[in-house]
Amino acid sequence: MSEVRIAAEPRSEFGKGAARRTRRAGKVPAVLYGHGTDPQHITLPGHELMLALKTPNVLLRVSGLSGDDELALPKDVQRDPLKGFLEHVDLLLVKRGEKVTVDVPILLVGEVVAGGQLAQELTTVSLEAEATHIPSEITVDLATLAEGTSVLVKDLSLPRGATVAGDEDALVLQITGVQEVRTETDAEAAEAEAAAEAAAAEAPAAE
Repeated sequence: MSEVRIAAEPRSEFGKGAARRTRRAGKVPAVLYGHGTDPQHITLPGHELMLALKTPNVLLRVSGLSGDDELALPKDVQRDPLKGFLEHVDLLLVKRGEKVTVDVPILLVGEVVAGGQLAQELTTVSLEAEATHIPSEITVDLATLAEGTSVLVKDLSLPRGATVAGDEDALVLQITGVQEVRTETDAEAAEAEAAAEAAAAEAPAAE
């Protein structure tokens, strides 16, 4: 689990104009909330925050506010849809030992067995884990999977202390055979050809 310390400053100006001025200064408007406390409106350094958010579910140690440092997880990250820069971030306060539910990326390693085809259904899995021990990813080694293998969420190897928060029987991926894929494609083509012939037979003859 990655933990990044980041300095925050209290924010007293609100609205679109204030947000634009904050971003022009190289900072990002944010809200820190949770544990029954009043939301704290803050700003965070834009470059440091952007680098930190490259790690999924990064744990932020927020400093610079009154009292001790706070631990927080990014819960909602808003980006400009065209340019991609950070517009606003919601941070959820957490404590050591507390369990949270997060979506963790599924990382595929290795090569698919010769003659096999990969069909991936899920790219993330919903887990419950301690806030300070959230795995950065869940790894699946494709080289260990034989043709015809299906991997369900319950088949994933989870780190100690983490449990599945969603559907354990959801399909993560399948390794199908090339012949199987080709047979399905040929069958679809045959059905389409038969439908076309039937439509032509039913059409009135041209005079």
